[in-house]
Amino acid sequence: MKIFLTGGTGFIGSNFLNSAHRSGYEVIALRMKGSVPRVKLEKEPIWVEGRLDENFSKIMIGCDVLVHFAAHSANPPYDSIENCLYWNLTATLQLFNQAENSGIKKFIIAGSCFEYGLSGEDYEFIPTSAPLKPTNSYAASKAALSTALYSWTLDKKVEVQILRIFQVFGDGELDNRLWPSLKRSALKGENYSMTKGEQIRDFIHVDEVVKKFLNALKFKKTKKGFLRVINIGKGDPLTVVDFAKLWWNKWEAEGKLEVGVISYRENEIMRFVPEVDNK
Repeated sequence: MKIFLTGGTGFIGSNFLNSAHRSGYEVIALRMKGSVPRVKLEKEPIWVEGRLDENFSKIMIGCDVLVHFAAHSANPPYDSIENCLYWNLTATLQLFNQAENSGIKKFIIAGSCFEYGLSGEDYEFIPTSAPLKPTNSYAASKAALSTALYSWTLDKKVEVQILRIFQVFGDGELDNRLWPSLKRSALKGENYSMTKGEQIRDFIHVDEVVKKFLNALKFKKTKKGFLRVINIGKGDPLTVVDFAKLWWNKWEAEGKLEVGVISYRENEIMRFVPEVDNK
């Protein structure tokens, strides 16, 4: 199988690249000029440099599937809704149209759990059928893409899967996020300041996420014209503070976890847990 990949230098995308190559897949990967993979690559793909709104039609010929990890403004501070919609909806659909015209009939998209937004408060375990109620510009643009893809998939008679990723962590993650900043403090013997950590999340390691994307490449439960949405999580809810203590102890940290020193973010959703099918 030959894959056309976007976002191959990102956190999940670069981890996916390593696993895809180990599995014997050939990969053509799109990256922005000057972009460097978040993790060390065991093997280089065929790199193509450019932005999502450029023309890659000829390069896509012969590819079997498009795997889409690229995302604009996925972390705070989020860009404007106009820019997020352009890159995460308009430019993305433009790229997908090029792919379909070049012969690609199978698509896998990395979705975001934050597309559900306020629906997290309405469910103990969020189903894929939950209303999309995003609370920021990035999540709103991803939700807009999800909605548009229902019609696009039906119109093009292609097979499309959206894998909505929940609380992913691991090597290659941005330094200012919870797990890497926790690890940095633990290994340096420093104290770590955090909120009370009462938020309930479903934490999943990036290696597990990548396995689920590789499994999705089999397209076992899809059909032409049908959009399949999957929640990607462990199905094992944990409070943020318990997650922090778990890893703090694993690293045998000498510093102290300073719980409750930092205030919660405004409009923090306290429980955000997916309904998952691990079969």
